[in-house]
Amino acid sequence: MENEIERRTINLTEIRLIAEDEKQPVIRGYAAMFEKWSEDLGGFVEQIARGAFQKSLKSDDIRALFNHDPNYVLGRIKPGTLRLAEDDKGLAIEVDPPDTQWARDLQISISRGDISQMSFGFRVVADDWKHVTGKISERTLLEVRLFDVSPVTFPAYPQTTVKVRDYLKSLDTEGVPETGRCLSLERDRFKIR
Repeated sequence: MENEIERRTINLTEIRLIAEDEKQPVIRGYAAMFEKWSEDLGGFVEQIARGAFQKSLKSDDIRALFNHDPNYVLGRIKPGTLRLAEDDKGLAIEVDPPDTQWARDLQISISRGDISQMSFGFRVVADDWKHVTGKISERTLLEVRLFDVSPVTFPAYPQTTVKVRDYLKSLDTEGVPETGRCLSLERDRFKIR
């Protein structure tokens, strides 16, 4: 069990597509929130300790995928199309999606609010369990090796966020509420590793 890749899906309060200029959109949000409980994961709940991703962010070539599917790569650390950083809230993400039809379709789904959650794929390096008789067990992830972050259809953590800021000019925005076209997060939060 200790070598299995685990995935946690998180319910985001927002997901944005952000157009820094008129040519390139950016997806930003949080793939994980620190010290917040997950949904019931099958007899236990889980939270993420601050600093759980630090070592992985310094050494691993993490990907951004759609629904954890390796056929749908949104970005990657190595070429700089995915940027990740731990801040005081959690694991912040910023990804430059490819100019492909499926990625443009995903951006529309994010802007409409149909996709509003995130997930992360990981392997546990260190965790802490608390078992209380008659109560659900609690697990705290202390250190993980991160493999991917993914906008997803179904979440496990209800506190995460992902945002789509401003459509590309080529996309039809008629009928899309203004809340689907949000402002960006602070740019200095993201440091390319």
